[in-house]
Amino acid sequence: MTDIRRPGAARRGRGVINRRGATGRLFAAASLLVVALAAPGTAHAAGSGAHGGWRSEVTLTESALQGVHGTSPDATVRNVLTVTAAGQNLRVRLSNPFGATALAVRAVSVGRQRSAGQPGLAPGPARVATFRGARHVTIAPGTSVWSDPVRLVVRAGDPVAVSVYAPGAPVNDHTFPPPETKTPGSFLSAGPGDATADQSGAAYGEFRPGTLWWVDAIAATSPARGTIVALGDSITDGYGAVGGGPRWTDVLAERINELPPWRQLSVANAGISGNTVSVQPNPYDPTNQCCGPPAPLRLERDVLSLPGVEYVVLLEGTNDIGGGAYAPSASASQVIEAMRKIAGRVHAAGKKIVGATILPMCNAAGSAQERTRLAVNEWIRTSRTFDAVVDFDAALRDPADPTVIYAPWRNDCYHPNAAGDRVLGNSIPLRVFGLSN
Repeated sequence: MTDIRRPGAARRGRGVINRRGATGRLFAAASLLVVALAAPGTAHAAGSGAHGGWRSEVTLTESALQGVHGTSPDATVRNVLTVTAAGQNLRVRLSNPFGATALAVRAVSVGRQRSAGQPGLAPGPARVATFRGARHVTIAPGTSVWSDPVRLVVRAGDPVAVSVYAPGAPVNDHTFPPPETKTPGSFLSAGPGDATADQSGAAYGEFRPGTLWWVDAIAATSPARGTIVALGDSITDGYGAVGGGPRWTDVLAERINELPPWRQLSVANAGISGNTVSVQPNPYDPTNQCCGPPAPLRLERDVLSLPGVEYVVLLEGTNDIGGGAYAPSASASQVIEAMRKIAGRVHAAGKKIVGATILPMCNAAGSAQERTRLAVNEWIRTSRTFDAVVDFDAALRDPADPTVIYAPWRNDCYHPNAAGDRVLGNSIPLRVFGLSN
């Protein structure tokens, strides 16, 4: 995609780094400020030495579940997620976090999707996934289960199809699709019965972009030395990224994959549209089924429990400050306290956390919501709570009106378009993850 630039826009991955404890003041870049408040640590990698080999298990991809919506018909769902690093011996996680009853899974298979938008699998039979040696598994409400390793080798960028047959089960799902017809997404079989072994894809209907049932993570043994998890809302989820491009997390993964394999990190996307960072009723849905639990309540499941996590990028707060019919606009102190607690838990788990500033929201200069956004962003930049800060606000705001996203990069008041997502993904210096560009 053409790199559209506004006047003064920073080039890819450039910013100013300032170490924690250093006496120097913070310097502003023209449109991007990156403040590294602690020397980025080297991600731990068990196993082989510095130049390759299959090291340890990392999370290749994720799609955080948001709520439970109905009951599965007598049909098979073929979930497709794109992996962000090479791997072998894949394990799949199935989850029932919101179901009131058990999730009885009768069959699961894993294979590579043959071509984008099509349900057929690449040559070779679909691999049967087992759970402690059994082809079926029952997942209690509020729990998750990992499969046994599946003998499959994947490359970064491969779409992996996970077919699940669980008729009559509560549908724990991810249902806020990005507008592009790319993964993540799924196909639902047209007829009754188990279609997990269908290689041709003839049993399945049309692609359902952004809709996944039960599958919320894929892990594998990998040359990559760890995982970055992006914890966020619709901006991370990819909503509004129109124009033929990937999400900002996918752009980041593309850049990291240009490095030698032994220096790479996988990228897992834990964005949920409508998600909040402060613990309160969701502003859009009082049942909390539309938009996932607030970030502190899902931190363990969607971040800390995943294999290989070394870094977390936190981009939340837009929905809290925006408010809605079911919750008022949150105060700066409310958002800040939630972020502080998340950072504390991430550090207690031995991980590093990168804070991202909140994008412009079309709130008038001087309005209460704009004052709140500016106060939170100032705290993110200067509090030294985070190991590093990426200034997404500075990267995307319109220099003529900093209360809005620059028009060529804007889909709507809250969301960048695909060009804006590419700017965000390119704006992150890889050194904040202990990598060099």
